[in-house]
Amino acid sequence: MSTVLATVGSSGNAATALFAGGGGSNQATYSVTLDPDADANAVRDRMVAAVDRVTDAGEITVSAVGSGFGSSTVDVIVTAPDEASLAGATKAVRSAVDDTPGTSNTSDNLAGAQPVVGVVVDRRKAVGAGTTEAAIQQQVSAQVNPATVATLTRGGNTSDVVLELRSPPAGLTGLRDLVMSTPTGTKKLSALANVDRLDVPTSVTRTDGDRSATVSTTPRGKDLGTLTTELTTRIDALALPGGAQATVGGVSADQQDSFRQLALALLAAIAIVYVLMVATFKSLIQPLILLVSVPFAATGALIGLLMLVGIVVTNAIVLIDLVNQRREAGAGIDDAVIDGARLRLRPILMTAVATIFALVPMSLGLTGGGAFVSRPLAIVVIGGLFSSTLLTLVLVPVLYRLVERLRTRRSRRRAAQRAASPEPAPDGGPDGVVEEDPSEGDRDEQGGRLRPLRGGIGPPELIRRARGMLAACSA
Repeated sequence: MSTVLATVGSSGNAATALFAGGGGSNQATYSVTLDPDADANAVRDRMVAAVDRVTDAGEITVSAVGSGFGSSTVDVIVTAPDEASLAGATKAVRSAVDDTPGTSNTSDNLAGAQPVVGVVVDRRKAVGAGTTEAAIQQQVSAQVNPATVATLTRGGNTSDVVLELRSPPAGLTGLRDLVMSTPTGTKKLSALANVDRLDVPTSVTRTDGDRSATVSTTPRGKDLGTLTTELTTRIDALALPGGAQATVGGVSADQQDSFRQLALALLAAIAIVYVLMVATFKSLIQPLILLVSVPFAATGALIGLLMLVGIVVTNAIVLIDLVNQRREAGAGIDDAVIDGARLRLRPILMTAVATIFALVPMSLGLTGGGAFVSRPLAIVVIGGLFSSTLLTLVLVPVLYRLVERLRTRRSRRRAAQRAASPEPAPDGGPDGVVEEDPSEGDRDEQGGRLRPLRGGIGPPELIRRARGMLAACSA
């Protein structure tokens, strides 16, 4: 521990705390600042074990202060149509949360009722005395709270002149005996109002018009997902009073919302990368082969996966682009894949190794502040980059070879079917012209259609006569 700050009670005098509700006059708070290298969870567990041995000290809770970016507790929101149902449902939910492993410092805002003094003016008595509620309130406040009546300046220093009773009222009896001035004479406060002690909740909240309460607990470990699942299962099994409902919120809801936003960002990144690769490779299938390596980069953090999308896909693009160049130069599928993988092995490994070594200081916590975020992120990126690089060098070439072989076989099969299809016999038309179906017939070297000439001379006869003429000229 670095520093310890103790706060006992609340500001203001005892009379003010008694009348206004206080809100802390019977409480003490210790704020502990830990060393940068201290394990907060371990220190908290040791403090919980230590305060559990303290007796006759009231209720003691140990909790971690949030970082300001959201809640640090798992909250269960309980709603009910009336106060009685809310109290019963809150009690049942709190009992279930207490029995859940991994929870500590369970509390609810209904259990924090505090005593206050309520002064309710009897309007009939006030009217009979010729006064009003506002006048009685001002007189009570003036006698309980010190009032600044003037300002005194002496020697350049300014001081307030405060007027207060020599002996403030003590307890309910003192408040009831306060003297009120009315047009009909002086009267005691008890003759004009009811002064009683009341127990009120620390807060009154409503959700969609229904009274609501919050049951909060602090997770002991780091596995928030398991704790949330266990809490949800236990709460769903409860038989709550009629109309009462309970839902899990707090840090668990914040985590789920963050994951949803990161998932949307991830899908958008993959879609943008896919569109760019389709425009680059002029193919819809090859970009899918490259994106196969992206899921293997996921090792537990969506932020790390979002960063790895560009790195992993870049390595695959560099590899497949060279393979396509080799194929355009006339190489076969196997030769192009082997040659491309051999030539791109060194730059891909150099890129991955350089990135991994650049993240090593961050993964060891040597970068100073923000290590609670940067260290896990660096570890995730290193692990994902290592696995995805190996899979890029192995899985992507294998998938490319399988897909391209399948496409080649399909193209050859279609070509063979076209070559083996029989051609219909030509029919004689008017004037001895042989008509032919435009969709059938022989093709020239550029894939165009050859039509018969007048007189019934078809392409085979024309070719035979041309060869004879060439042979006669050469002779």
